[in-house]
Amino acid sequence: MLKDLLDRSLPLAGAPGVRCSDATLDSWRPTTHDIAASGAKLLAFWADTSAGATVLAAFACDRSVLVLQLRLPSDEASYPSIADIFPAAGRMERAAADLTGIRARDGDIRPWLRHSAWPSSYLPLAAPADDRRHEGVPLADQYPFVRVSGDGVHEIPVGPVHAGIIEPGHFRFSIVGEKVLKLEEHLGYVHKGIERLFTETKLLEGHRLAARISGDSGVAYSWAYCQALEGMAGTVVPDRASWLRALALESERIANHLGDLGALGNDAGFAFGLAQFSRLKESWLRHLAAALGQRYLLDFVVPGGTGVDAESAPLASLVACARTIAAEAANIRTIYDEHAGLRDRFVGAGTVTVELAKRLGLIGLAGRASGQDFDLRLDLPCDPYTRLDVRKCGRDDGDVAARVAVRFEELQESLRLVQEIVERLPTGESRAAVSVPSAGSAGIGLVEGWRGPVMVALSARADGYVARCHPHDPSWQNWPVLEHAVIGNIVPDFPLINKSFNLSYSGHDL
Repeated sequence: MLKDLLDRSLPLAGAPGVRCSDATLDSWRPTTHDIAASGAKLLAFWADTSAGATVLAAFACDRSVLVLQLRLPSDEASYPSIADIFPAAGRMERAAADLTGIRARDGDIRPWLRHSAWPSSYLPLAAPADDRRHEGVPLADQYPFVRVSGDGVHEIPVGPVHAGIIEPGHFRFSIVGEKVLKLEEHLGYVHKGIERLFTETKLLEGHRLAARISGDSGVAYSWAYCQALEGMAGTVVPDRASWLRALALESERIANHLGDLGALGNDAGFAFGLAQFSRLKESWLRHLAAALGQRYLLDFVVPGGTGVDAESAPLASLVACARTIAAEAANIRTIYDEHAGLRDRFVGAGTVTVELAKRLGLIGLAGRASGQDFDLRLDLPCDPYTRLDVRKCGRDDGDVAARVAVRFEELQESLRLVQEIVERLPTGESRAAVSVPSAGSAGIGLVEGWRGPVMVALSARADGYVARCHPHDPSWQNWPVLEHAVIGNIVPDFPLINKSFNLSYSGHDL
């Protein structure tokens, strides 16, 4: 059934292997059932009102990506929910309802993004461009958390405001003693109106906004945006630019893994790890700024290629830094592995079994630590990953220790890839001209960010502006899994388990 569906589907511009197929109200759920039965993964779900009410879902299946779209009749504003088929879709359906008014039948009707930030009658992605009306201050929603009752059960509310500079999110624990019976998250407090801002942005300028969706994944988002745009415009990106983009993406992965490995050591009471990895991360960022122009590469990937080229001397220095970090990280890993206190905190904490990870759709780094080995760099590669022999890293244990091990291994692999990319970096131009895509054209960008697959769905308006842009972070799939990972653990282990996932609030709360 899935093969027939793929054969009948039409190619979409942008990332390789992306195809699109239409569904009807009657075929929507049966088709989704068939896709799930094939073992496909849900990559994203969103709604679009730019050309009539439409809901769309993207699935990774059979070394390709299928976008299934359902155009609703003019007298219909709801569709059958697929949250029972793909559990991660539940919150995506709720967010789509908050933004567009298109609602899932028989789904969770609680608001997800709104948080009384605007009246319930106001729909940011369905309102006219000049509609900024906020009629008074909306009353605060009484969010109906799911209650757990029984002898000795009580609740601990945490957030949404946290200490320091941690982003806001509410966590409601139901516990007996210190053991967690249930965790329910309520996120969406970082809503910045990103998807609405895109509709007021020129197509050739949207990469800057994309890079700032989640600052620690700026390269992944801006590359995915540009990939969709370049596919729509028919632009051929210079070979050198593709390799420089890969260099930037692996550099972003390195910086985040260095930061997380230090923070995980610190959360387990091992300040030495934080000190050492903070030192290595700072060294890496300084060399990165010298080689590619920024510590955090928010403006490096641009339409047609890269914003700056790279010179040989700073690139050689970056490679030398990569070799040094690889050797030091290997030594620190030995210390982590042999430290009894860290092993006691890491092993068995926050376990997500292979079966649970598959059922809930866990993806990215956290998924690879629970036997879900999907990685776009190998399973659906774009240039230059088609010419790079990337080694896939993974574990089956699914606990904090497994997620730490995957980080160590991916760090070493990215450091190796940086050296290979610089050695094989082609000569030539680093940027090509990009024309404005025609009205109505659409594209999909897909890039394996450090957390997991980042997707950008883009469509064009007649005036050269974005008609609709939906950026999707893998945190959408993985936040719900965290609720399961903490069950049976003690409350003091939650910060450690949470950090081992290190999911994005900002990339999730669009």
